[in-house]
Amino acid sequence: MAKIEVLLPQWGMGMSEGTITSWLKGVGDTVAEDDPIAEVEAEKVEETLEAPADGTIVEIVVPEGETVEVRTVVAYIETTD
Repeated sequence: MAKIEVLLPQWGMGMSEGTITSWLKGVGDTVAEDDPIAEVEAEKVEETLEAPADGTIVEIVVPEGETVEVRTVVAYIETTD
C-alpha cells in the first residue's frame, strides 16, 4: 500500500493560494481517481479538487475554511496496490 499526497493544484497562472470551502469526502471514504473530493475557492472562483488516485482517504490535513499555498498537501490517500 502506498500513501499518496493530495496537493492543492495551481489552476491558473496567477494562482498562489486557495481556500478549502468544503470536503465532499471524509476520512475512511473510498475514492476513485478523478472523483471530486473537495471544493476550493481560488481567485474568487470555485474549483473542484479531484482524487489523484484510487484508494481510501486516510487523513485530511487542511480543514474547511483554511487557506493554503499552491502545492500544499491537503490530504492523504492510501492505495491498495
